[in-house]
Amino acid sequence: MTARVMKSGLAVDARLAAFVDSAALPGTGIEADQFWTGFAQATATLGPRITAALGIRAALQEQIDAWHIARRSQPHDPAAYRAFLEDIGYLQPEGPDFTIETMGVDPEIALTPGPQLVVPVMNARYAVNAANARWGSLYDALYGTDALGDLPQTKAYDPERGARVIAWGRAFLDEVVPLAEGLHAAASGYRIENGSLYPALRDPGQFVGYRGAPDSPNAVILRNHGLHIILRIDPGHRIGAQDVGQGGAGLADIRLEAALSVIMDLEDSIAAVDAEDKVAAYGNWLGLMRGDLEELVVKDGRTITRRLAPDFDFIAPDGSAASLNGRAVMLVRNVGHLMTPPAVLDANGAEVSEGLMDAFITTLCAVHDLKKTEGPRNSRHGAVYVVKPKLHGPDEVALTCAIFDAVEDTLALPRNTVMLGIMDEERRTSANLKACIHAARSRVAFINTGFLDRTGDEIHTGMEAGPMVRKADMKGQAWIRAYEDRNVDIGLACGLKGRAQIGKGMWAMPDLMAAMLAQKAAHPQAGASCAWVPSPTAATLHATHYHRTDVSAVQDRLATGGARATLDQLLTLPLAAGNNWSEAEIAVEVANNVQGILGYVVRWVDQGIGCSKVPDIHDVGLMEDRATCRISAQALANWLHHGVVCEAEVVADFRKMAAVVDRQNAGDPAYRPMAPRFDGAAFRAACDLVFKGREQPSGYTEPLLHEWRAVAKKG
Repeated sequence: MTARVMKSGLAVDARLAAFVDSAALPGTGIEADQFWTGFAQATATLGPRITAALGIRAALQEQIDAWHIARRSQPHDPAAYRAFLEDIGYLQPEGPDFTIETMGVDPEIALTPGPQLVVPVMNARYAVNAANARWGSLYDALYGTDALGDLPQTKAYDPERGARVIAWGRAFLDEVVPLAEGLHAAASGYRIENGSLYPALRDPGQFVGYRGAPDSPNAVILRNHGLHIILRIDPGHRIGAQDVGQGGAGLADIRLEAALSVIMDLEDSIAAVDAEDKVAAYGNWLGLMRGDLEELVVKDGRTITRRLAPDFDFIAPDGSAASLNGRAVMLVRNVGHLMTPPAVLDANGAEVSEGLMDAFITTLCAVHDLKKTEGPRNSRHGAVYVVKPKLHGPDEVALTCAIFDAVEDTLALPRNTVMLGIMDEERRTSANLKACIHAARSRVAFINTGFLDRTGDEIHTGMEAGPMVRKADMKGQAWIRAYEDRNVDIGLACGLKGRAQIGKGMWAMPDLMAAMLAQKAAHPQAGASCAWVPSPTAATLHATHYHRTDVSAVQDRLATGGARATLDQLLTLPLAAGNNWSEAEIAVEVANNVQGILGYVVRWVDQGIGCSKVPDIHDVGLMEDRATCRISAQALANWLHHGVVCEAEVVADFRKMAAVVDRQNAGDPAYRPMAPRFDGAAFRAACDLVFKGREQPSGYTEPLLHEWRAVAKKG
């Protein structure tokens, strides 16, 4: 039995209560009774509103299902479909034009475009590394990945590869911070005279400062499009010496300001199903907000302590002391409105909303940052950034704002201290995005597309309309192009430029950096002020895109160029025309989806790993989380429902692919094989995600994954 303690009428898991009372509250000036009373009152008043919102989701889906079923023998009528969605309240009026009123947003969020990391906060090492990914070595990122077109062939340093890296870096400098005359590669040294850099820059304003002696600095700090570049000069360093040998200035590294912001994730990238898991996640977030989170790491036989990086101090051109932030600005992603874990029970013995619990406890942890009077702070403007996923429409956004009101009242924080990041990843939100932003116009600091969840919701919402296109074909559909364009256009029209981020989604292939360099430039070129990357190394490489594209200028052009996509395009269903796939094509699609589900779910259920690099059917590592799993499960559920495949065929593939996934994980000593018994919690969970996929709320994976993870934890 779970040990519980009573807190203002709530039955709280003793581990969670101890964390709040003994770890999170001390140092905030907030009394335990104040916190628990406010939380209990919010549970009583806002809990029923959350339940009602979930009921509206289900009721709308039932009406949409019935509409499609009644017209299944007819061609799809887009005009009638839109009118129907308006009649049932799925589509709401946009309302008059407006400009958001958000104030006090840190410049990393409001002003400066750049990469954004998303990291599972349950892993302390990942969290610290992500926070420190504000700065990254361009040389290391180029040398150690396939960014140059190939991988290193040996662990020993390869001077020839090093020369290629140096040449790439110098060409990059010539492109984004060019000299007034000549090339950086020909510069035999840098010096500062009378506050100016020599050799002179074409734009002298790009020189920000230096370290060391003016006539022989060991670091030169430059700036382009708001992002900083540090030239690290050390002729005695192995790379610096090679640079001198090539006629250079002894440049040992080019350090780029990379991940300006990081989302510390409590949602899709972690597996937290009970109070024990939640306390581990909250504890790391608390350490980040206090600034004292550390993790011991054993590397090459040595124990290293990972801790948050200090600021970078230097000398400004006028000789005054200056510094740059050493860490990314951290946002925290709470869970959505759906789940109710067993951590807290209300007066009636019902489980309390996990999203409500997240809002109160993550903000409480952030009060430690807000109360700092010295040393590094996360938000230098006194804000708490909470990303709220899986919101369905403007009423749910307004409900989230009401939750934040209650949090601020309980913690005695000024109104709108808690900033809202709106994940535009559910169909009803993207179709009503302007109204959603208006509902949070005093709090919104972030909107971001989530192609993966958005695709899962697209399939589930139109489940009864007919069989959907294959997963790989989704990116070519009219709705996704309209979705991505409208997110930027509407954000700009609502005044987010200079006040909030407009973001794009994840690059899911962490080993394919050459492809990322070639393709992810499209995000800043589309006017996005941030885009997600899967690692600090990817953040460093993606930063080069923001140097090459002036996102502010792109946004200005888009803001005056008119809308590029319509609501009708957004509502275009991704139905398969004619369903003319061959048996071989169907077999490949089913096998790919089944293998991906199994590869992800077996780690989630058996080991509690919420996000990881999972080998696909071709052994290519892909970053998988609940959103990718949602697509695969809903795609198969759709094909099963419409007879493209039969249950027996899918069951056979699950058994076949279980053996493949077992082989792919053979080197993991903690791994429990699924074959040949096929009766473990992980295998059964994966099957449930498909065969029970149609009945899952909005097609989400959380209810089943939580259920089976709890079974696995009990042994």
